[in-house]
Amino acid sequence: MCGIVGLHLRDPELSPRLGELLTGMLDRMVERGPDSAGMSIYGDPNWSPPGEATVSLLGNRFPAPELAAALSARTGAPITVIDLDPTTLVHGAVDPVALREAVCAAVPDARVIGFGDEVAVLKGTGDPSELARRFGLPRAAGWQGVAHTRMATESAVTATGSHPFSVGTDQCLVHNGSFSNHMSIKHDLERRGVVFDSENDTEVGARYVAEQLAAGADLEKALLLLNETFDGFYTLLVSTRDSFAVVRDAISCKPAVVAETPRWVAMASEYRALAHLPGIESARIFEPEPEKVYVWHRQ
Repeated sequence: MCGIVGLHLRDPELSPRLGELLTGMLDRMVERGPDSAGMSIYGDPNWSPPGEATVSLLGNRFPAPELAAALSARTGAPITVIDLDPTTLVHGAVDPVALREAVCAAVPDARVIGFGDEVAVLKGTGDPSELARRFGLPRAAGWQGVAHTRMATESAVTATGSHPFSVGTDQCLVHNGSFSNHMSIKHDLERRGVVFDSENDTEVGARYVAEQLAAGADLEKALLLLNETFDGFYTLLVSTRDSFAVVRDAISCKPAVVAETPRWVAMASEYRALAHLPGIESARIFEPEPEKVYVWHRQ
């Protein structure tokens, strides 16, 4: 079934409350996905400090000080490592792709689950509310956040199979539903050299969108192309370093509701996840139309 929540802040005064508000949204979606959860936060000064790249990974087997020392030696820059079991965050004043490559070389059996200048991605299995509090999500700040509660249908219950899938710089995608033709698209992408980290159908969608963005499409165009290419029932929330987008398939049987005010834009699988947001009583509230791409940009 799965639950999606996302919050895009327009008012900088709300930035210190991003994690608190997103946690409240996620708490109301636990019933839709009790298996595992993931979240991405844009702009938290501790998880992704200004002027530094951040890499998120699963499966790190080294103590944080040891990994930090190894990566500092590889990159020639001071590196900080934060252990948020099972997720590890690595950041430093290095190009994000270069930092990702250094992490992959230092911990080849670990799995990178996110990288960029703005975003930190956290994943784990178990009760989503407990995970959020263990990670410290209620204390997080920033300008945009996405979270997902998963009920596994297409692959095993693992932290790597949870959402969001972040396969391009500062890009994240979460998904409620299933793609029915994802294997043929996956094979096409593999023939073009794309490497996959999981058996999850959502990763296929994320890598397809990342490929379109890398080829020069904007986010709206990339999601329109996804609608033309993918079959199935789905609601997607896609975030980048400057955008927040929602799209649904032609049938739109997977629920979604959007609320918009001058201070924020929020999306969730159900209205109850939005009910506590400040100013909800005067928000414009609507259900996204089938196959229409909705995009909001960072101001």
